Amino acid sequence: MSSNADIYHEMIIDYSRNPVNYGHIENPDVTFHDSNPLCGDSIDIDMKIDDNTVSDIKFHGKGCAICMACSSVLTEITKGKSIDEVRKIDKTDVLSELGLEHLQAVRIKCALLSLKVLKSALYSYLGKHMQDSKDVDKLKEEAANLY
Repeated sequence: MSSNADIYHEMIIDYSRNPVNYGHIENPDVTFHDSNPLCGDSIDIDMKIDDNTVSDIKFHGKGCAICMACSSVLTEITKGKSIDEVRKIDKTDVLSELGLEHLQAVRIKCALLSLKVLKSALYSYLGKHMQDSKDVDKLKEEAANLY
């Protein structure tokens, strides 16, 4: 294993044992849950949104080391970002932080479950707060093109 692979492996293990932003938010503005029944991963994300910015984000649930590490990294990437910035976060942003760009197809759902939950939570929040039907239609199209 190369030294970069060793570093990423250690990061994944550390994040899975000591997840960042793990827990619940009291009175979140949005909560969303999803799971991956193939491997048993199950993640909930809670968010507080103030002035169009994710002021706090936490996740809870259970999952494999890759799922937990990616959830931790994603919450770090997301916290403090504007809604528009969060809408632009994609799988490359999460996978590259942990050296998982070439992850096997069987593990990609583990790695991206938290991103799916984050985007679903964000779209749920936005859908409830949008007044213009054209914006809602655009949001639905964006959500449909995620995966």
